[in-house]
Amino acid sequence: MRLFAAVVPPRPAIDELADEVAQLRAALPDRRGRLRWTEPALWHFTLAFLGEVDEALLPELDERLGRAAHRHPVHELRFAGGGRFGDRILWVGATGSVETLGGLARSTAAGARRAGVHMADTKPFRPHLTLARTAGHVNLRPYAEELAEFRGRRWWAERVELVQSRLPASGVPGERPRYETVASWPLGTRRAG
Repeated sequence: MRLFAAVVPPRPAIDELADEVAQLRAALPDRRGRLRWTEPALWHFTLAFLGEVDEALLPELDERLGRAAHRHPVHELRFAGGGRFGDRILWVGATGSVETLGGLARSTAAGARRAGVHMADTKPFRPHLTLARTAGHVNLRPYAEELAEFRGRRWWAERVELVQSRLPASGVPGERPRYETVASWPLGTRRAG
């Protein structure tokens, strides 16, 4: 199973961001069709990419990720600003309790490793939600600049979700992966504020 652990924003925050992305796409149309925009139904903050995981590890993974989630409080976040990873990925960032989100990401990755998951991705956690990927050369700087001042509504990160990513098998260009939540765990107590 190809898995990742994530925080999925609530629907009102997703809808608000979707409106912002629609305005961005109208302001900067991609006439050559080289941007592959992610669907709002797939939007999430990846805490840890686990890669291919043997199903036999799921019981231990369930226990470890549940513990990791319980150790971190429900926390406030907002979508904020935008950026790019070179000219490959356009993203929106976060503000609010990003330190708590980072701690949750570290605990989630550690729990997965303790459960026996071999994780090749050791990059430091950087909270971002992927909005688009490029197919061919696209200058993403104007898109990131348009997103720079965006500040979304406040929302609460309340759960960790273990998500299975089913890659397209048809070979049809532009087909997207399908995501299915395999398990989820509530975070610990609500933080005051």
